[in-house]
Amino acid sequence: MAPLRSWLNIESSSDFSIANIPFGIISTAVDPLPRVATAIGSLALDLHAFAQGNGFARLSTIQPHQSVFSQPTLNAFAALGRPMHRVCREYIQSILLEDGPFPDVFQNNHALQQSALIPLEECRMHLPMQIGDYTDFYAGLHHAYNVGVLFRGPQNALQPNYKHLPVGYHGRASSVVVSGTPVRRPNGQILLDPTAEPKQPVLSPCHKLDIELELGCFVCKPSKLGEPVAIGKAADYLFGLVLLNDWSARDIQAWEYVPLGPFTSKSFCTTISPWVVLMDALEPFATHGLKNDAEVLPYLDEKDRKAHYAIDLSVSLTTASDKSTVISTTSAKNLLFSFPQMLTHHTIGGCPFNVGDLLGSGTISGESASGKGCLLEQTENGKVAVQLEGGEQRSFLQDGDIITLTGRCIGENGAIVGFGSCTGRIEPALKL
Repeated sequence: MAPLRSWLNIESSSDFSIANIPFGIISTAVDPLPRVATAIGSLALDLHAFAQGNGFARLSTIQPHQSVFSQPTLNAFAALGRPMHRVCREYIQSILLEDGPFPDVFQNNHALQQSALIPLEECRMHLPMQIGDYTDFYAGLHHAYNVGVLFRGPQNALQPNYKHLPVGYHGRASSVVVSGTPVRRPNGQILLDPTAEPKQPVLSPCHKLDIELELGCFVCKPSKLGEPVAIGKAADYLFGLVLLNDWSARDIQAWEYVPLGPFTSKSFCTTISPWVVLMDALEPFATHGLKNDAEVLPYLDEKDRKAHYAIDLSVSLTTASDKSTVISTTSAKNLLFSFPQMLTHHTIGGCPFNVGDLLGSGTISGESASGKGCLLEQTENGKVAVQLEGGEQRSFLQDGDIITLTGRCIGENGAIVGFGSCTGRIEPALKL
């Protein structure tokens, strides 16, 4: 099947083909009020302006809800539910389609094009959702194994519970930021000499600042306190995916994580990409994740559903000297548990969800050395330096380093569904 073609000029390499139609929040110098848009090629389609210009005239189901496109977050649109997301996305595709059914709506409406199409380079991107809660999981099997080997050895790399449930911790929603936001190196308690006795920490800037290559998933449907979400219905609660970098202070984490897990080592910053790729856009790329050789309990059994996605992921590191190196490439298929399983397990005890809640996948690493999704794995906790373009090396991140995550699906017909980029530049720690 040939890829969909638009009457707009869209580069074949663009993450934002007509097969995608992601949603985000933009503002511009001309109109500084944040509002809803979609990305198409090198342009943003301002859906607030599009609605005001009667662009949804041929979509009667969305017309009573057009105010959602003037909101400063996607929460109201997300709350309309997956059937409405689907018809809205398909309608936008139809008005952008070459030889589409409604050329009078947009293709031949130059005044509406003038008001609603904005070059992406002129757009300021905002956090796409108002996030009430954020839970980060640990579903990357290869990552969990590699880290376990580093600290416990190969015989005890995985904890006994690991393959039976999606392990997670409650993250800090207030420190989730949109791509491009500077990342301040955190201060915290660390052990300068972990072998010394007695253990005596110092307050210091983090020496082992790291990345974690992840996906994030937004929730679009609330669940009730005390009522679990069945695995067969969990997908109805999922809005779309973003790239997610769970910045990690490894030396702070090593001292503080016993007995209750990560705290200040994970709460200083989490970066997400600005465009939410809808679950329907990813459906053609649905696949199976890693095979679980443990038999999960029935409430987590997906009945062989394809609940993972063939998303090609990469991480690049750009130094202060402007030299860039791809330091990791892997696939989102390298997850042991899916987002529906994560949500179902999260609710099994009665925990409620709200629209805008965020789930992180955990670090996605492949089996090969080139597919490790964090520096902790790549450098064996700082023992083996990563070689960079220009002759530099890294054990962990230095001030001025820029990390960029990318992700895209490429269909058999060449159609691309991508996420854009998720970037952050390391700023020096504040002096205390």
